[in-house]
Amino acid sequence: MTVSNQAPDSKFAYVVVASRRARQLMAGAAPLVEHPRSHKPTRIAIEELNKALLEYQLPDKPEGTEEKEGKRRRS
Repeated sequence: MTVSNQAPDSKFAYVVVASRRARQLMAGAAPLVEHPRSHKPTRIAIEELNKALLEYQLPDKPEGTEEKEGKRRRS
């Protein structure tokens, strides 16, 4: 497992981490930023993630799985 404080490189992982934090905020968790720019839990979660205040774990990629260059679009 990889533990990180910086925002994930993957857009999918970024959304998953932010949404999980937003759910924690909706359940009553205190914001990690002193003066959030918004009162919305999703915006607060994104702000915390961008300021590297959240610590999260990403699973390691299994051995032998490499990204395929084939027909996948690149953004």
